[in-house]
Amino acid sequence: MRVAHLLGRASFTDYRIAVRCPFGGPAILENDPHDVSGRPFPTRYWMACRHLHSAVSRVEADGGVRALEDDPAMTLQIRAAHAAHAALHQGHHIGGVADPSRVKCLHAQLAFALATGGNAVGEWILARIETPWPVRCCATDSVQADG
Repeated sequence: MRVAHLLGRASFTDYRIAVRCPFGGPAILENDPHDVSGRPFPTRYWMACRHLHSAVSRVEADGGVRALEDDPAMTLQIRAAHAAHAALHQGHHIGGVADPSRVKCLHAQLAFALATGGNAVGEWILARIETPWPVRCCATDSVQADG
């Protein structure tokens, strides 16, 4: 119920909570590779924390995807993140992106990094976020449920 509250809807997939926020709320979900109807679901890691999602959205709105792709120090790091994801998930790159030198979504990149122990792409994104975690858990606003 907390996850549905954060997403604003029921999840499209079965999932496990891969990362919890400092308050114990669900922050990053690891989705099954298929949705509940059996269709492929390419986004394996989903950012559920509303605060973190908003913070990453601000980085994206400020040109973060282009800045990450244009940063020469990150070229090999982006490829390495996609390769690590592909090794774990049947050859699929982060967020279902086709070209492993490209970034489709900073949310998916950071969710993967946080769920798997970190990588340079996740560190790059986090360095551009003013406050990654809220002052209180956004999953508990008017909800008292499971996990």
